[in-house]
Amino acid sequence: MKILYYCQHVLGIGHYFRSLEICKALSGHDVILVTGGSRVPARRPSHVREIHLPELMMNEEFSLLYSPEGGKSVAQVKQERKELLFQLFQTESPDWFIVELYPFGRKAFRFEIDPILEGIRRGELPPCRVVCSLRDILVEKKDPAAYETGVIDILNRYFDALLIHADPQVLKLDETFSRLAEIAVPIVYTGYVTPKPAPGARARLRRQLGIGRDEILIVASAGGGSVGNTLLEAALEAFRLMKIDEPVYLHVFTGPFLSEEVFERLGRIADRRIQIFRFTSNFLSYLSGADLSVSMAGYNTCMNIAAARVPALVWPFPQNREQGLRAMRLAELGILQVLSEEDLHPPRLCDIMRQGITLRSRSVAGIDLNGAENTARWLIGNPAAQERV
Repeated sequence: MKILYYCQHVLGIGHYFRSLEICKALSGHDVILVTGGSRVPARRPSHVREIHLPELMMNEEFSLLYSPEGGKSVAQVKQERKELLFQLFQTESPDWFIVELYPFGRKAFRFEIDPILEGIRRGELPPCRVVCSLRDILVEKKDPAAYETGVIDILNRYFDALLIHADPQVLKLDETFSRLAEIAVPIVYTGYVTPKPAPGARARLRRQLGIGRDEILIVASAGGGSVGNTLLEAALEAFRLMKIDEPVYLHVFTGPFLSEEVFERLGRIADRRIQIFRFTSNFLSYLSGADLSVSMAGYNTCMNIAAARVPALVWPFPQNREQGLRAMRLAELGILQVLSEEDLHPPRLCDIMRQGITLRSRSVAGIDLNGAENTARWLIGNPAAQERV
């Protein structure tokens, strides 16, 4: 079976890693991951090919696309991407076309998505089943009624199914999309998508870092890093105020998109106890080995926290409801603790971090974290998949 998975990460990297995790679960099949944001330092298994379209990114206000490569206008890059994607579809003739987020989001990319959907519908492209891959929560819209009407029209006209990567016992889509009943295609909750720590990851990581059983490791992170510097700077200042009898260490992961200026400023604080990194492909092992995580509340980080069962403090991105709603529900389950704006005051955050460490509790809340495996199982076992295998 051949799957073409379309994912555009335009500000952070969470969408990319969630999509990659699903692609990994489709082992034994030919998977083409189509991207077009800034390149992400990630390992791909041999069955996953990544096709990287000319890059387009979104500004922090989510209002404007721009080309980070330079030398070409956005209009030129759009035309090039549109042609490349259409040609790729003609050449590869996939069985499944999985579209991450659209039509619930990524409207800025409909210039290249809609021609594919219309081409399949009209028979101009090889026959193919189309699926929307969606995370748990949608952000607010200026005109909710018009937005939901548009989503329903596109979904019912072009798509064969909607896969929601959430556990309905935690969050259901109708909490942020009021007209779910009008969606005519099958709706499937897959569970949350996250990798799982390898057996023995905690002991192995601490041994590699030279951190003893009675010593303390705190991990602070900001996802992609484009909007997390406020939290990281607060965590660093709080850590420097911390007085604990046991030796304590702080490892900070800024994310690849944190500005060079801020990264260098944070780096000047580093010492024997504080280490600053942009990125690690071993982040889940760090969480398993940590005694406390301090982070934003993005989908991937929250699910990593749940999988690693690490005591955690999260500060939701305040620009929209997505991270705050997710964090609130997970806090109700005892998986993490939510930080407010006032909590970022370093002396106050220091006290909260110290309390988090002394609890030393590791959550065992039972939520479905097998979203990647369940997605792969649904695709492979779907009767439509058997028609062309």
